[in-house]
Amino acid sequence: VQLQASGGGLVQAGGYLRLSCAASGRTFSSDVMGWFRQAPGKEREFVAAIRWRGFTTSYADSVKGRFTISRDNAKSTVYLRMNSLKPEDTGIYYCATVADFRVKADEYNYWGQGTEVTVSS
Repeated sequence: VQLQASGGGLVQAGGYLRLSCAASGRTFSSDVMGWFRQAPGKEREFVAAIRWRGFTTSYADSVKGRFTISRDNAKSTVYLRMNSLKPEDTGIYYCATVADFRVKADEYNYWGQGTEVTVSS
């Protein structure tokens, strides 16, 4: 499985960004796509996840109501729409796959290269 994340950038607080993660070579062991982020000096943390089949999603409490994860199966691409961005949302955002919903980074199998998001105050 190969994952290509894109869409990061510099945005002012209150603004929005949409991240994309294009997947190729998916297998049944990669039925869920998740987004994680890592701020400087901090551990990688779970942001959101979605199942390729069905409509199940999961969000970290810190992003509920502001971020929306969605997918386009025809394009094998998962999106993360991030609204009302805050400086604390700053970090490198990674997409990753796993067989079923998980929130621990070390349980995910394949990772994209990350895309950097910077939110200025």
